[in-house]
Amino acid sequence: MAKFPILLSCLVISLGVHAQVVTYDNAKKKAQKSFDNAQLAVSEYKTEDAIIYLQEAVRAEPGFTDAYGQMTISYVELKKYNEAITAFETLKRLDSASIRPALLAYSKALGGVGRFAEALASINLYIATTKIKNPKAEALQKTFTYAAREALHPVPFTPINLGDNINTKDGEYFPSLTIDNQMLVFTRRVNGKNEDFYVSERDDSMHWKKAYNLGQPVNSTAFNEGAQNISQDGNMLVFTGCNFPNGRGSCDIYYALRTEEGLWVEPINMGNPINTRDWESQPCLSPDKQTLYFARETADAGSDIFKSELQANGRWGTPERLGPNINTPGDESTPFIHADNQTLYFASNGHPGFGGMDLFYSRKQPDGSWGPAVNLGYPINTMDEESSLVVAADGKTAYYASDRTDSRGSLDIYSFELYPAARPLKTQYVRGYVYDQKSQKRLVANIELQDLETGETMANIKSDLMGNYLVALPVGRDYGLNVNKKGYLFHSENFSLKGADKDTGYFREVPLVPLDTSAIMVLNNVFFASREYALKPESFVELNRLVGLMKENPTMIVEISGHTDNVGNDQINLTLSDKRAQAVVQYLVQKGIATERLIAKGYGESKPVADNETPEGRAQNRRTEFKIIKL
Repeated sequence: MAKFPILLSCLVISLGVHAQVVTYDNAKKKAQKSFDNAQLAVSEYKTEDAIIYLQEAVRAEPGFTDAYGQMTISYVELKKYNEAITAFETLKRLDSASIRPALLAYSKALGGVGRFAEALASINLYIATTKIKNPKAEALQKTFTYAAREALHPVPFTPINLGDNINTKDGEYFPSLTIDNQMLVFTRRVNGKNEDFYVSERDDSMHWKKAYNLGQPVNSTAFNEGAQNISQDGNMLVFTGCNFPNGRGSCDIYYALRTEEGLWVEPINMGNPINTRDWESQPCLSPDKQTLYFARETADAGSDIFKSELQANGRWGTPERLGPNINTPGDESTPFIHADNQTLYFASNGHPGFGGMDLFYSRKQPDGSWGPAVNLGYPINTMDEESSLVVAADGKTAYYASDRTDSRGSLDIYSFELYPAARPLKTQYVRGYVYDQKSQKRLVANIELQDLETGETMANIKSDLMGNYLVALPVGRDYGLNVNKKGYLFHSENFSLKGADKDTGYFREVPLVPLDTSAIMVLNNVFFASREYALKPESFVELNRLVGLMKENPTMIVEISGHTDNVGNDQINLTLSDKRAQAVVQYLVQKGIATERLIAKGYGESKPVADNETPEGRAQNRRTEFKIIKL
């Protein structure tokens, strides 16, 4: 975008203040010619050229009111709001009776610099002096009414340019992050033409390294790729491809997978029912990769946000529009679901806002619906277009693209600290792999994580072909991890993310024991109060899985054994362990398992699996075990 010297503008204005009022009819021919050239440039959408001609016109005729009016309008088109305001105010000083044609543009300019109360007064004047109904002006009136009120309470906002390792003279936009905050993937429009994906990684000091082209096969040489989202584990990229040979419509959604060696494979069209003859774009994966959010534009409804769930057969389900708290008669786009899987950020021009596309967030409700859309506020949102916001797993670091004054030449990527009320839940992650305990072979298995206090299922996924998994979880809770696969004993354990403050996540290797006589597993999510034998309610989820396992294997006979640490009287410990084993057996019988298939036995402190000298060792020794006696 061309930059015009401020001194030149000041010179023009200073001349205009003391000049005689001149209109097109009585202007010098030189000024008329420049104005005609400006009008021609406007008709050809060459707004920057129009400004140059208008500057020539007011140099020839310093009091040329028509030129100042068109200058106001043209500066607004270029989003040079301060220059537009200066031009309009000069026009007003020259001839206050001739301001009406530029009054609408002046209102936009005032809104563009955040002077919303003045913008409202200006648009009110415009409407009051207009005989013909103007829907656009009435929409602006509504916008400025909202903005004038809300801007009285600005939100904290200090964006920081990510610097030369990320941003260049070309446009950079659509940032996306892995959950460990180690990889940033974004779109760059190279030489103003071809869109490609670029990647930056953190160095040891947590600074972003020099971004590099993602390369083939994801970046093609013949087509544009854009609006991408990297999965939380960094192993799946979903993106938009337009006019590809195998496309179903103008723009479709594609995905590419990354191998264990870190290589990307050939992208694949996500196909029906995700892609249609309509425009599909701006995909985003949920942290567990079980839900795809995206924007679809149709002829009858504009752009709305949809979601599709991954089915048990590995195919994506029929997309559904998100509810009326998200989608409006206007346009919604750029959905981003945070790692907490509870907070959705998106852009909309249909909800009350500050003009154009604004950024909003919505919280998932207990019934799975989405709560009211909340505007992120001023000055995050302005009169201009805001979209494509992502928030890191820490819940407070946000990234977005903007063409602010300190940009390297076009759109740049910025980070800023999101104010507390708009933050998602701080999220931690658990990753690892599942394997056969005997053969060491990696396994595809079902993985479920539950909130131990509420029993709510927080994630239900499968490990990939290499047995790998990653699950994002809100901090501040205790979780149960349960892994199962047909032909194996299920695996259970529990861990706490209360007070979790590290950023490196948690790693869990999960060994599964093949179903076999004498196979043993520890029921890590069966709980008793200290020195008590009544089952705690949070034990029921695990015991119900045990019921399911025994019903799947109707000839199985098992021993349920109780064990204690060495604290206290030996006989008391033996009795306690026996009663705990009997409590588990009683629960299973109540759920339909025949008594003759169950043996309860207490071993007290006689079979330790760890050192009783430490709290951690004693905790491991206090356990309930499940042992197969007969299959």
